[in-house]
Amino acid sequence: MSAPTTVHTFTTTTRLGEITIEPVVPARDAELVQGWLSHPAASYWQMGHLRVDEVREYLAAVQAGLHEAAWLGRLDGEPVFLTETYDPAHVVLTDVHDALPGDLGMHLLVAPPVTPRHGLTDAVMTAVMRFCLSGDQADGDSPGSSGAGRGATRVVVEPDVGNRKIAAKNAAAGFRVLREVDLGRGAHAKRAALSVATRADFAASALGDGALPCPDLSGLDMVATHLTADHMEHAHRHLVAKALAELAHERLFQPEPDDTPGAPTDGYRLALDGVTYRFTARRYALEHWVVDPASVRRTATAGMRGEVVLPVDALELVAELQPLLQVPDALLATYLEELSSTLASAAAKRERELDGYTPSVSGLLEAMRTASGPHAAAETFQQVEAAMSEGHPGFLANNGRIGFSLSDYRAYAPERGARLRMLWLATRREHTHLALAADQTEAGHYGAPGLPGELSDAERAAFADRLAARGHDSADYLYLPVHPWQWEHRVAITFAADVARGDLVPLGPGSDEYQPQQSIRTMFNRTRPERHYVKVALAIQNMGFLRGLSPAYMRATPQINDWVADLVANDTTLQATGFSVLREVAAVGYTGDVYHRTPQPNAHRKMLAALWRESPVPGLAAGERLVTMASLLHRDAGGTSFATALVRESGIAPEQWLRAYLDAYLYPLVHCLLTYELAFMPHGENLILILRDGVVRRAVMKDIGEEVAVLGEQPLPDRIERIRSVVDDDEKALAIFTDVFDGVLRHLSGILAEDGVLGEERFWALVAETIDRHAAEHPDTAARGGRPGIDLRAARFAHSCLNRLQLRNTLQMVDLTNQSESLIYAGTLANPAGRRTHG
Repeated sequence: MSAPTTVHTFTTTTRLGEITIEPVVPARDAELVQGWLSHPAASYWQMGHLRVDEVREYLAAVQAGLHEAAWLGRLDGEPVFLTETYDPAHVVLTDVHDALPGDLGMHLLVAPPVTPRHGLTDAVMTAVMRFCLSGDQADGDSPGSSGAGRGATRVVVEPDVGNRKIAAKNAAAGFRVLREVDLGRGAHAKRAALSVATRADFAASALGDGALPCPDLSGLDMVATHLTADHMEHAHRHLVAKALAELAHERLFQPEPDDTPGAPTDGYRLALDGVTYRFTARRYALEHWVVDPASVRRTATAGMRGEVVLPVDALELVAELQPLLQVPDALLATYLEELSSTLASAAAKRERELDGYTPSVSGLLEAMRTASGPHAAAETFQQVEAAMSEGHPGFLANNGRIGFSLSDYRAYAPERGARLRMLWLATRREHTHLALAADQTEAGHYGAPGLPGELSDAERAAFADRLAARGHDSADYLYLPVHPWQWEHRVAITFAADVARGDLVPLGPGSDEYQPQQSIRTMFNRTRPERHYVKVALAIQNMGFLRGLSPAYMRATPQINDWVADLVANDTTLQATGFSVLREVAAVGYTGDVYHRTPQPNAHRKMLAALWRESPVPGLAAGERLVTMASLLHRDAGGTSFATALVRESGIAPEQWLRAYLDAYLYPLVHCLLTYELAFMPHGENLILILRDGVVRRAVMKDIGEEVAVLGEQPLPDRIERIRSVVDDDEKALAIFTDVFDGVLRHLSGILAEDGVLGEERFWALVAETIDRHAAEHPDTAARGGRPGIDLRAARFAHSCLNRLQLRNTLQMVDLTNQSESLIYAGTLANPAGRRTHG
């Protein structure tokens, strides 16, 4: 889009007054602009060294260009900003951006004010966006604007990734980050966040003029390129191998050695009704099977024809195993649907890996090594998070997501790595409860002038205006973020009456962009990584549960987190290990709907709540990196293990690497259990590991409010009594045996053994040494009150089975109010860290 041949001054009204935008006159404006460029606040323009005459030459060249132009902006007649517009198909982004008709590039430089004016940059950004998007090619001009705009349909920007202030301002104007790109050369090189904003994006933003736009379905995408025979063959084989391994582990069947002539020595067979499976596998401690997917062969007897080879199909395997699995007939189709979705996502993940969209393990490590800048750790953390391809290591149907369409999957699945914006509702205060940690206030949480919070000044002002336009007073409301899917599929339909009567008021999208985590309803703030995660209700069926969020549970969540955080912070042993927790500091829940007045609790009571959890980013030291612990169990499309690569990257002996990991992870969990009878849910996605040079230095626990439990009778504040679940010592020990040994270390040990990094005997010996060291360093916890106590070196422990829970009830695996009574056992397992094995 080139400069117009006839130019008129563009005028628009903002909160601060009238802003005009006119063409720059180099001879007149060079000295003024040179003063702005030389100010430290303009460092990202990389032009502070230019003299006045050099700035004049630069501006003249821009104005003479066919595809760019420079503009001077005034507020009530006073010059306050410079903006440049350009055609990204011909200038700046020619090699990195696939420009669409109507794309317009934009640069913005706001003058350093002599006297700071609150809201100036908001007003300037509003005016510039109106200028870019108004005009002949747009669907009408912005309210309160006149003159010739640029007529763009989409604005493109490429700020330096280190410029967090402009990133936040761009987000407030509706810009979406597409990806990071390298621009320029030499001293002018930069890593840029290529971002775009359409007219609809801007209109719905905190700085825009419109309401939430209706979705445009005209371009409905019916292409599902991942659903090919090759990708699905790989997905079926992977899931069948996992099913054979995990269901054998849970003793639902027992494969026998394959005695067929010519069968490999590590061959096994499973004979079902008319169908036989043959495969090769290695067996490890805790009855852990590692089945080679490529080796799986499924055959059936066909009379005189002998054995006929059948396709390897995970859905058919479940149907063939149904007499053993005993999924209730009424729920079998639901379980098969979750498996089908898991297969589809596996095929999509493989396509993205093979196409290079998802980094390989070596690519992830390279990024962790070389990333620089203030938010390098946050960027690589999220790259690793999106690269995970397995989901839960034990559950078969672990990517169910019943309720997602194909477009929903592409927009919201964690492995897509896409960014989204929360949609905000104003919820009538009398029907809403806001729970806060002891050191939090409502103003501090949401934000106030000069006090950054979850909402910017511009957002709070825009939300108040939108409420006022509907005849509401913002003082009567609290603010609740909802997932875009939840708004479209639940709030606007299931809670239509609440919206109509004004108890729920849709306000539009927030400014910050978030990335879904592996736990799918938890979002990491990409615009401001130092700000909180937000966890929202998402009423899809996934892995045996409807993924709601209970307002009733949310009331006590910050208090539970405060109690746990205080305990951790005041324990010298935990502090010495570096163990910490991410507090859930605020929670909000709406209960004004009719579903909260029905006689029985129901899933509809869990659809309008949210909580905010601290980010791990502010606690990092220079050179530290973040990874989810689930990454230790990840293998990429080439079969490379992330854990194995970390061990080799570290340059230290595998035993030393494992000791560091166990000291950071296992030791503090053992301490919490034996000292306080406190149990976490320490699976891979609930732990964040902090690395330096590939070595685990410390661990950070999250998801406290819903998943922590006190297993004994120690005193608790009345307000958090719900976390108490008194069980006997053997069941207390399962907090380590089931959740750590069987749920995490079983898989990690198998990976390191398979890769020839560390044999399982030595692996479990180091686990035993960690437990013994804790006992030696804390002799007072060896026996409690004269009883044998919790014995983590016992020879055997109860075998608690996860898939059996989901198979029993695919809609709700356990009763969250009585999880102990929901467990299913299959005998006992030999403890690989037991005394008989490692004395």
